[in-house]
Amino acid sequence: MSDEFHASKPIYLQVVDRIYFSIVRGEIKHGEKLPSVRDMAVQMGVNPNTIQRTYTEMERDGMVETKRGQGTYVKNDPVVVVELRNRIKTGIVEEFVESMNEIGLTKDEMLEGLQQFFSKREGEA
Repeated sequence: MSDEFHASKPIYLQVVDRIYFSIVRGEIKHGEKLPSVRDMAVQMGVNPNTIQRTYTEMERDGMVETKRGQGTYVKNDPVVVVELRNRIKTGIVEEFVESMNEIGLTKDEMLEGLQQFFSKREGEA
């Protein structure tokens, strides 16, 4: 999982995103224990301090809870996962729309482009 990290965003936030995407995809279930800080650091190819900061950020975000002496767990609440998925979706859509606006496309042109994309994709399947 130790892919390249981008210099434009702090590494710990990129790790947060990767873990959140794994939760949303169902690879990490709600209520599941996350690897120890050391194990996650090895998996991600980063310093354990980075993972500690990642877990702290996720706890502040309400996605995980740390049980003293037991480890860090994803909140055992499916609603939290649905809210996370919606938040990620909204963020991706906002980035897309901002990028399209930067090149001067209108809403109709964006929608047309999406329809063309999905039509082409369905044709390939």
